[in-house]
Amino acid sequence: MKNLIFLFIFCIAVGFTCGQDAACLKCICNVESNCRPLSCAMDGGSLSCGYYQIKEVYWIDCGRPGGSLTACSLDKTCSENCVKAYMKRYGTYCTGGRTPTCQDYARIHNGGPLGCKKDSTLTYWNKVNACLSIG
Repeated sequence: MKNLIFLFIFCIAVGFTCGQDAACLKCICNVESNCRPLSCAMDGGSLSCGYYQIKEVYWIDCGRPGGSLTACSLDKTCSENCVKAYMKRYGTYCTGGRTPTCQDYARIHNGGPLGCKKDSTLTYWNKVNACLSIG
């Protein structure tokens, strides 16, 4: 029972509700790297690293956990916590006060704080949504 209470409080504290958002996070990981710890590689003019293909500016915005971008991005727990912190920080930037959806989270992950307003993130969202539909 203590573990369930902790999990519930943890999920609220990082800005994700459990269940649906866990599935969303899993699908973002699958779309980014097949949920594997990929080495850093150039992507769009900057390095993208690890499970979630985190870039340095994203890592800075999530609080610089794990000591370095490379170390955190290659550690699944650290990189997940980074994504959760980023979503807690930016998740409501385009929601007009409503609770963010997986679509909001995915498009922000892909396109930055205002990614949910960019047409360029729709293709990315479609990939995440396809993952959600197959479970």
